[in-house]
Amino acid sequence: MKLINLKIALVWVFTAAIFLGFTSNINYNARGLKTVVLDAGHGGKDPGTGNGKEKKYALDITLKLGEKIEENFSNVKVIYTRDKDVFVPLHERAAIANKSKADLFISIHCNANPHSKSLRGTETYVMGLHKTQENLDLAKNENNVILYEENYKKSYKGYNPASPLAHIMLANYQNAFMNQSLEFAAKVEKNMGKVGHKSRGVKQAGFIVIWETTMPSVLVETGYLTNSEDSNLLASTSGREKVALAIFRAFEEYKNQIEK
Repeated sequence: MKLINLKIALVWVFTAAIFLGFTSNINYNARGLKTVVLDAGHGGKDPGTGNGKEKKYALDITLKLGEKIEENFSNVKVIYTRDKDVFVPLHERAAIANKSKADLFISIHCNANPHSKSLRGTETYVMGLHKTQENLDLAKNENNVILYEENYKKSYKGYNPASPLAHIMLANYQNAFMNQSLEFAAKVEKNMGKVGHKSRGVKQAGFIVIWETTMPSVLVETGYLTNSEDSNLLASTSGREKVALAIFRAFEEYKNQIEK
């Protein structure tokens, strides 16, 4: 068993080295922001947290965000990993972004904490090593979505969502785009505060949905459905509009920054 785990770890390290070597030569600032892929978390047979509320709210926020981008930037191509209530495997979401040669990947989710109803606010994650048990638990919970898929071990190179080692290995993948991802994530959290939503800041963890994306990528947790204030905000059309507006403003600022 130890030998098998070692072999899997070595495969991950080798793959990561190739990945980083290939992507580190790409100058995204020079290319600008021409294509964005918007990913509404969960969907279909995967309800997410809140008994299906997450997949519904995430999709609505994603579509609102896409509309704002299309209305204000006619030269930007907006691609959705899903635009209705369907199940899309995590590896296919990254594949959509990579195939379209996207310049930015934004995955939108809702959060939950079974141990505390007082926790509230948004968090924007970039790929990286978790620094708290809470971040690790969140990544594990989101990554468990792969259990809905057939042959998930083959699709994810032997990844086991129950293994702490797997999450550590996963966290090494986004280093090539860390700076750009952090810049965009910071803008998202800043603008969440500006629209009146509580920001819990930028964080790092190992999420499968962004582990193989070959561009700056973030995962936005738009609020805690286990908190009454956040839940009420996300349940309202106006609340979801605020969240979409905050992410759009971050997109606008980021685009202007890298293209100036």
